[in-house]
Amino acid sequence: MALVVVTHAEKPELWDRMPERFAGIVPEYNLHGDVNDGYWDRLFADFPEYQFVLYDDERELVAGAGRSLPRTWDGTVADLGPGLDDSIARAFADRDAGRTPGALCALGIEVAEDYQRRGFSSVLLDGMRQVARRAGLATVLVPVRPTWKDKYPLVPIERYATWRRADGAPFDPWIRTQVGAGGAVAGASERSSRITGTVAEWEAWTGLAYPEDGDYVFPDGLSTLRIERERDLGSYWEPAVWITHPVPPEVTP
Repeated sequence: MALVVVTHAEKPELWDRMPERFAGIVPEYNLHGDVNDGYWDRLFADFPEYQFVLYDDERELVAGAGRSLPRTWDGTVADLGPGLDDSIARAFADRDAGRTPGALCALGIEVAEDYQRRGFSSVLLDGMRQVARRAGLATVLVPVRPTWKDKYPLVPIERYATWRRADGAPFDPWIRTQVGAGGAVAGASERSSRITGTVAEWEAWTGLAYPEDGDYVFPDGLSTLRIERERDLGSYWEPAVWITHPVPPEVTP
């Protein structure tokens, strides 16, 4: 198997296959973020060199995908900010203001269903570092969506991020993979990404009915959903755990 990192700038036609290859990989509600909706299409027009796929040359299939943006960062925990939404808005504001980015921020890392459970998430993390290295950025920032947080939606993300197994490794599988790949847990945020919609939209996205006002646990949700029927509004903040990855210099033979 020959897997290569290919950016949108190099082969934009590969992105025509993405909707079919990655259908159902992330929960439906995650496709409707308030900030994402305003910027998503611009990723490929404005930052094509930071969007990449892991391409299987032998099978001519996209095995995985990574989306990212360069943003300013002064190296401190405080300057990481609240998470995904802030990082997206900051990246575009940085570019418009001509500010020099200090890190690459991952927006999403996804493995196609037929390539899952084979360790390719770590390969995609390495691909993210390759993209950062090409851009001269020394750090990759990842606002991680923890794999098992939906099993514990009432636990604050700050506490969840500190959970460990008996062997001392992080409790959450995706956090554990990131740390195993050289990342370090730097913090956590309850308000990484804002998602709002009508009550009917949330019922369609989650397959549940919301008969009255209140806070609801819902399938795949990492925290609770607030329903306000009089306003016809469902609102949700997706939490995240910040992980930083140093980008080592390229080794030359």
